[in-house]
Amino acid sequence: MGMTMTQKIIAAHGGRESVKAGELIRVDLDFVLGNDVTAPVAINEFQKAGFDSIFSKEKIAFVMDHFTPAKDINSATLVKKSKEFAEKYGIVNFFDVGKVGVEHALLPEQGLVGPGEIIIGADSHTCTYGALGAFSTGVGSTDMAAGMYSGQAWFKVPSAIKFELVGKPNPFVSGKDVILTIIGMIGVEGARYKSMEFMGEGLKYLSMDDRLCMANMAIEAGGKNGIFEVDEVTLKYVEGRVNRPFKYYKADEDAEYDEVYTIDLSKIEPTVAFPHLPENTRPVSEAGDVPIHQVVIGSCTNGRLEDLRAAAIVLKGRKVADGVRCIVIPATQEIYKNALEEGLLSIFLEAGCAISAPTCGPCLGGHMGIMADGERAVATTNRNFVGRMGHTGSEVYLASPAVAAASAVAGKVAEPKDIGMTDMENFRY
Repeated sequence: MGMTMTQKIIAAHGGRESVKAGELIRVDLDFVLGNDVTAPVAINEFQKAGFDSIFSKEKIAFVMDHFTPAKDINSATLVKKSKEFAEKYGIVNFFDVGKVGVEHALLPEQGLVGPGEIIIGADSHTCTYGALGAFSTGVGSTDMAAGMYSGQAWFKVPSAIKFELVGKPNPFVSGKDVILTIIGMIGVEGARYKSMEFMGEGLKYLSMDDRLCMANMAIEAGGKNGIFEVDEVTLKYVEGRVNRPFKYYKADEDAEYDEVYTIDLSKIEPTVAFPHLPENTRPVSEAGDVPIHQVVIGSCTNGRLEDLRAAAIVLKGRKVADGVRCIVIPATQEIYKNALEEGLLSIFLEAGCAISAPTCGPCLGGHMGIMADGERAVATTNRNFVGRMGHTGSEVYLASPAVAAASAVAGKVAEPKDIGMTDMENFRY
């Protein structure tokens, strides 16, 4: 029996000719990631274990993104602990205020992760890098500590679900709408400890930003990882970024999948996930009258340049509705700079938005947009659990940047056509 993309990567990194779903395999790691919340916990475990060295100064990253700039004494203390550890062991890739970004946007942008690699991170959305054809997954801080020391990790080889993408998406449909539709279809445990593998002729219509968004939310379906077949779009993205040899893998024709789904991109509509689970999806056209108080455009899911462009197209010449706070968070310094140079930030300011430095911020209820009891937000983030963005009596509706921007203008859950947008041909980049 043949192997899936993920199984081939695991076999190669475990020194095996082949592996099967369910086997326990020790693999060599290409990269280990921690942030300002999880790295300090890993440091504690590292020290408790008596470790006194790291496997690589270049293959570990600490990204201070969740509460940056530090919002209080506790968050400042976490950053200080991480910084002191990085300095002690010479960790090259330490990112703090001024050069920081939301980790899962920053690492691909900087070329620190690449096709065919195995990356672990003490953050559940580490699965983002599967967009590049990597096996990338979130782990606990104890596993991160062991990985920093040994450069290795143990995995149970996951079985897989195949998603055959066909058709061409409509102009106002993005990767966020595609993955929300899939999660709504299979549920938040539909891919539990499985590899979600994306391929098919429809891939050519999905940009790298679309793919990064989709891989990012594999965990919201319970997936161990999400992974995309490497194609010309992938290779163009990594060219000039990933300056080291890499090998990527294609699934065998006789690879075994637990399920196979054909997803017709042309039939997907702008989609929103109602509280309090990402599986509670419906087309925006069926959302009904849902007044809102806040809009958040950003995060490791949708804070990239294409996302900001999409929001700017919708907001240009329009105003955020009275009584609505619209917060825009470019995911990295480079994205912020490019958005500034393209005039996107001026569009946001003229529309009445607030613009933040790169941070996870409100996505996890951290800062820069905490909600009170009874408030509702449309957010381009990835989770809408109870209390995710503040008070347990608040609500989060997940959507794409285009839908979020239209909702900000309408003052309720809306799609671009609801606010009179008819020029759709030039929407997708």
